[in-house]
Amino acid sequence: MATQLLREWTSFQQFPAATQEKLVNLLGKLKNQDVNTLTILVMGKGGVGKSSTLNSIIGDRVVAVSAFQSETPRPVMVSRTRSGFTLNIIDTPGLIEGGYVSDQILETIKGFLGRFLLNKTIDVLLYVDRLDAYRVDNLDKQVVKAITESFGKEIWRKGVVVLTHAQLSPPDGLNYEEFFSKRSESLLKCVRQGARISKKEIQDFPIPVALVENSGRCNKNENDEKILTTGLPWIPNLVHTITDIALNGSKSVVVDKKLIEGPNANDRGKLFIPLILLFEYLFIVKPIQKWIKDDIARETRPSWE
Repeated sequence: MATQLLREWTSFQQFPAATQEKLVNLLGKLKNQDVNTLTILVMGKGGVGKSSTLNSIIGDRVVAVSAFQSETPRPVMVSRTRSGFTLNIIDTPGLIEGGYVSDQILETIKGFLGRFLLNKTIDVLLYVDRLDAYRVDNLDKQVVKAITESFGKEIWRKGVVVLTHAQLSPPDGLNYEEFFSKRSESLLKCVRQGARISKKEIQDFPIPVALVENSGRCNKNENDEKILTTGLPWIPNLVHTITDIALNGSKSVVVDKKLIEGPNANDRGKLFIPLILLFEYLFIVKPIQKWIKDDIARETRPSWE
């Protein structure tokens, strides 16, 4: 598997000065909490803008993006360091192949993590989709379910839903805020159902939604920062959301042997062995013992005695 070597984050200087200042403050906030390394896993369907979002965060075209190829063909990890802080972002292939979630792609992703992040952590999950995808269907639930089964339900405590193509004109006469609210809520509902997250859990650890516009035609403010339709500079806002998730108090996901290989099929029934033995003792062994004692008690003495 190809991967990027750790190198200095020189493209940081390509951001506008206002964005650089905000990012420096956010990285300082992480370092003040003794977070010197942050690893972000980017997942979702193909063609939703995962690679483009990675490039935008780094500030350089570090992962190839083509109009004729909707996704990276294999996992890629981009690592950058600045002032003692290391940022790792892992781009992954889309999970859908032939209209279904691909187990092979999931195994490829986990195998990649096992080679490059074994016994290290995934600190933030970016679940990427498009703002202009108007429907949520069963396939979306299957993608969420596959991520949950592969990385555990706790991965969503470190999750951010990222909606790309955010510079759009809403359909049917809806205003932008209303359209964003409806789209984000439908996708969050899909995540809750696919990951089986209860209402209480979502209240304790709400999953934030961040908007992204990777197009070179993205509008800019007076500070030359790329902004959303709402006027919000989206790159520092996304990094701010990532920082909050990294520091939200929930544990990061450890990339250990169990996560890579999955649960041992031979261990699946071991938890039920004590229950099975107890059942056999109470409903088989004990009744037989009682029947034997009753037979002995009813037995009359033989005539020769």
